Amino acid sequence: MTRKIVIVGNGEIGKEGAAAIAAADFVIRFNECRSYAASPGRTDVVAVCNTGRPGKAMSGSDAWRNHRAVIEASEIWSVRDPEKFAAFKAPLAVSHPDLDDFCDDYTSRFNVFCEDAGKRHVVVQKSIHEAVEAELAAFNPAPYVVPSSGMIVIAETFRQFPDADILLSGFNHTGWEWHPFAAERQLVDSYVAAGRITRLPRANASLSSSQGA
Repeated sequence: MTRKIVIVGNGEIGKEGAAAIAAADFVIRFNECRSYAASPGRTDVVAVCNTGRPGKAMSGSDAWRNHRAVIEASEIWSVRDPEKFAAFKAPLAVSHPDLDDFCDDYTSRFNVFCEDAGKRHVVVQKSIHEAVEAELAAFNPAPYVVPSSGMIVIAETFRQFPDADILLSGFNHTGWEWHPFAAERQLVDSYVAAGRITRLPRANASLSSSQGA
């Protein structure tokens, strides 16, 4: 039987998305799991931005550690390769000096948390990030800083589960200004057209505009 995986963004879910999440074999959520209230239940992975302000906030937060979705998850995926972001710090300081803490790395904190909580910690390798950027280039994105966590997780899910039936819910492709959301929407559309992924009906607004939305 084909494994059904739902990747749950921080946008509104809707009834079809909630039903798919409830019936899934594997569910991936993001950061503070802001759409959890609309789709409670199964959580296997919480994917986190392990650098910058989101990484600092989550890794130091008892509220995050005690969120029901985080407790339920058996895995935490850190979406930013520390080596890549360490190398990114100097050029980013020139191009976006206001993002001076963007590359600050909190991977070790998430590693300790996972060890203490008995969870698997996956650090997504830079090759995944670079492959996503290469695919996005085909859609001529406006200048951006990094792809969204959603795109990195989609690519990592393709890698880990090549034969799975993958569905997206709560992906509105809107949020932080320095993610290439227009190009990301086009790239996901190409995955849908190729039958690699199914996009469930979405509502209008995103619930998060953080660096990792």
